[in-house]
Amino acid sequence: MQTLMGDLTVELEDRPGTLAKATEAIAKAGINIEGAAGFPCGGVGVLHVLTKDAKATRKALESAGYKITAERQVLAVDVEDKPGTAAKIFRKIADASVNVDLVYEATNNRLVVGGDNVERIKEILEHEPAAASRM
Repeated sequence: MQTLMGDLTVELEDRPGTLAKATEAIAKAGINIEGAAGFPCGGVGVLHVLTKDAKATRKALESAGYKITAERQVLAVDVEDKPGTAAKIFRKIADASVNVDLVYEATNNRLVVGGDNVERIKEILEHEPAAASRM
């Protein structure tokens, strides 16, 4: 199964507690974090948040004082947890000459994929079998 979802890029101060505060703001708004990835970048923390409701998530974070530096649509793909699954997916996308510029893991054995044409990525993977745990 594949689902188009929102990915927000959130700027965090690189100090203790900022990640906790950001996730608490999302939780207080009653929003589930479907996936997340974070890393330091030039003295600033960067957090990617996968959400079903990008607008509400953006509002919760901005109300708590966080800067959203990007918002985009990404594809969450159910995958099997076995060697070669990601390689097979990325080969299909590459063979269609579509660029992938964002990837991370999400809850429930899902792979988050962003690229220059997410609708095309969705079409390419349309016939990809769903993860065994989801059948």
